[in-house]
Amino acid sequence: MQRTEIATLGEFGLIERLTKDIKLTKLTSKKGVGDDAAVIDNTGKQTLITTDLLLEGIHFNLIYSPLKHLGYKAAVVNFSDIYAMNGIPQQITVSLGIDKRMSVEDLETFYSGVKLACDVYGVDLVGGDTTSSLTGFTISITCVGIADDDKIVYRNGAKETDLIYVSGDLGASYMGLQLLERERSVFDGESGKAFQPDFGGKEYILERQLKPEARKDIIETLAANNIIPTSMIDISDGLSSDLLHICKQSNVGCHLFEERIPIDYQTAAMAETFNMNVATVALNGGEDYELLFTVPLTLHDKMNSITGIHLVGHITKHENGCYMVTRDGAEIQLKAQGWNPISE
Repeated sequence: MQRTEIATLGEFGLIERLTKDIKLTKLTSKKGVGDDAAVIDNTGKQTLITTDLLLEGIHFNLIYSPLKHLGYKAAVVNFSDIYAMNGIPQQITVSLGIDKRMSVEDLETFYSGVKLACDVYGVDLVGGDTTSSLTGFTISITCVGIADDDKIVYRNGAKETDLIYVSGDLGASYMGLQLLERERSVFDGESGKAFQPDFGGKEYILERQLKPEARKDIIETLAANNIIPTSMIDISDGLSSDLLHICKQSNVGCHLFEERIPIDYQTAAMAETFNMNVATVALNGGEDYELLFTVPLTLHDKMNSITGIHLVGHITKHENGCYMVTRDGAEIQLKAQGWNPISE
């Protein structure tokens, strides 16, 4: 494959090459790449803004993270934050710290993933920045979304007797990461010998780690059924940590039932391979990007008609604390043991 050194284009030449085929599709996108700032008109709507910083060696490993997948994931995790507010993502900006290993073609591959995510979710890429990096590849994406004022969902609205739901299944992304790390360790130990990773039959958990999806479909289904959650968050740090975020900000307690936590077969099988407790994986793994939300008890029957979501518990009084009820009926206090981005 042709390799073009970034220095041959310069900053503005690089930006032009990476963004030359971007077309704005949102009425709210008044001005995108090419000026000192993007212009966004959200008249009549509330503006939602979120940002994520991804660092090589902390959030991703280029040994097993394809650049196109990485671009897709970097965009999608920001979309997920907007959906978690019951909003609709509209625009993103992409800023990159680039080290000397990377060529123009590498960055085009990364941008192809970002653009694919924007196409799939109907989001405009409207700007960003590039600079050199001495500490590896750095990605910073900011996403702007919109929502009606009376439909925005916060973390602090859960009420006593509310039901707790999650979308999809949990723990798959973490087990995908464990598999990738295992195969990387084997690869490192081969000292350059021919090596074929053992990924057969494990495609689902690998995709959940390398190319996750935001749950736009769940937000659309809730809206179609005229359901506005009382609180909501996306599961990025782990079910336990993120449920505790809701409970703390809503000043409530909770009962979570282990037997109701949705877990995919590949996740359970891989947890057994690694001799890990699958419930612990689902509670603390993180990076699932499923939606965790609460609704009033009165909506129980209506919620039963919605596919893709699972009732996992209920909200209690604050003084009752936050507990998981195990399969044998024991109560274990929930602890925030998921991903901590500033831990050593």
